[in-house]
Amino acid sequence: MEVKKSPKADLENKRNLFLMLGLVIALGAILAAFEYKTSPKKVDSLGQVEMQAVEEEIIPITREQEVQPPPPPPPPQVVEVLNIVDDDVEIEDELFIEETDVTDDMVIDVAPVISTPKEEEEEDTQVFFIVEDMPEFPGGELALRQYIANAIKYPVIAQENGIQGRVYVTFVVNTDGSVADARIARGVDPSLDKEALRVVNTLPKWKPGKQRGKPVRVSYTVPINFVLQ
Repeated sequence: MEVKKSPKADLENKRNLFLMLGLVIALGAILAAFEYKTSPKKVDSLGQVEMQAVEEEIIPITREQEVQPPPPPPPPQVVEVLNIVDDDVEIEDELFIEETDVTDDMVIDVAPVISTPKEEEEEDTQVFFIVEDMPEFPGGELALRQYIANAIKYPVIAQENGIQGRVYVTFVVNTDGSVADARIARGVDPSLDKEALRVVNTLPKWKPGKQRGKPVRVSYTVPINFVLQ
């Protein structure tokens, strides 16, 4: 069946025209909206401005109280104790002075006053560490080591526990060459320290040290090695 359509009722041929007209109308409305301006109304007065008084807040000024230190304690009262002694008490410690007449024949024995210079006493007691001529063991340093090696008896306790090391013993060589004031400067074990002191105390007399040609006391330190074989 053939469809019959009137050309007047066909809107397809006018479609593009209506589209262009709609776009033009919409664009014109947008431009008109952007160009539209409104003028502000004039105002006769801005109203009344009321001045309100603001009360100023007064901040009170305070001052910190000074802390006074406590008063010093009163001084202790001194109480005097008076021992009242009767008049009848006899005092034994009385000084009796005998009156003697001095004649030309009397002989008065006056004990002589012996004064020793203090400098010599100080030099005898002073111990030097470094002097011009240091003390010397008879035979020299090698003889000293040999003497110590022969005199040492290794403690049994140290041997059983495997203790060994080097003990430093400090002593003083007096003006006559004798050894005194032996002490441990650096120890290893009480048993080894005790044996080292024993050996040092058995040392024979040394050649004393001298300062300015005069024998003086000199401090000397000897290391003693304890080594297990």
